[in-house]
Formats: sequence, structure tokens, C-alpha cells
Amino acid sequence: MRMRPASEPTYWYETDTAVGRLLLAGDAQALRRVHFQSGPHPMRAAPEWREDATPFARVLTQLGEYFSGTRRAFTLRLAPAGTAFQLVVWEALRAIPYGQTVSYGELARRLGNAGGARAVGLANGANPLPIIVPCHRVIGADGSLTGFGGGLFIKRALLSLEGAACVADLFSARESARAANGVPARD
Repeated sequence: MRMRPASEPTYWYETDTAVGRLLLAGDAQALRRVHFQSGPHPMRAAPEWREDATPFARVLTQLGEYFSGTRRAFTLRLAPAGTAFQLVVWEALRAIPYGQTVSYGELARRLGNAGGARAVGLANGANPLPIIVPCHRVIGADGSLTGFGGGLFIKRALLSLEGAACVADLFSARESARAANGVPARD
């Protein structure tokens, strides 16, 4: 993880996307944060941050390409702040191919921690760079869409944009399981 000199300013910029307004934050060298502003907890830029789109020119271009379906991976300088374990998980997220999903348990196994699905889930939930570091590609063991900072509707939209085979949500997975066991659907 790169340390930033105290004199280097933090910049921010908000942009509209196909999944709502995003706040971007970083310095002149790297992107540090992507935040869903349309969710229940919009992020406020710190008073000392400077509003400026210029440091995010490549980010904005690549997000536009992603949402238009012409970009499958981001090639940006990133500087997320996190624990050593979180950084390992976030790097593993970047290895999940566009349009594919893995379960939390499978991701934990890939990291050599077969029993670490919950720890992976917590690190996944703390990802400061959603979309860019594709935490939306991690799903429940039963194929259900589970937790996402931007909301499950955004997770579903991102997976649908990528053509992922799994776009069920937790409710439909539970109802399918109930039906398979002969339990009538609830109204």
C-alpha cells in the first residue's frame, strides 16, 4: 500500500452512471474511493477535499466504456486503504472474470482459507472501490445475490450488464428451495 504525503490533496468528483450517481475520491496519482450516492448513506466530501474532474479523466472514460459494454476490465491506478487481509481479498476480486461469479466460500478456498467465507464476506463488504474492484461478482453459495453496498438492485444490474449466468436474488432462491421441498409459496 502506497503512503501519501500529507501535502498531497485529495480530489473528489460526482458522476452519473447507469446505476446512479457515484462519488469518486483520490489523489492525483490513484483512485481511492468509489461510493454509491443514491444509497441510504451518501458520502460527503471532507471540507479539505478539492472538487475537480481532471484527476478522474481515465476513471470516467473507463466507467463510460464499462457501462456501454465495451470494457471488461479496468486498468487504473488504485490505492485502497485496508488491512492486509482486505487488500488480499480485493486483489482476488480483480481476478474474477467479467460476467462470471464465485461464492464467498469459493473465494475463501482460492485464498487458502476454506473456512473463511464470512471473513471474505466482511472484506468484500468493506471494498472501497466497487465496480472497479468487482465485489458484485461474489454471490451466495446457493447462487443468490447477497449483500451489496449499493443495494441488491445495483448488484443485479451490474451482473446483468455483464451477462452473468446468475441473476437470482435471495428471495427467489429461498422460494425455489421451498418449492423444491414441497412448501407452498408465501403471499
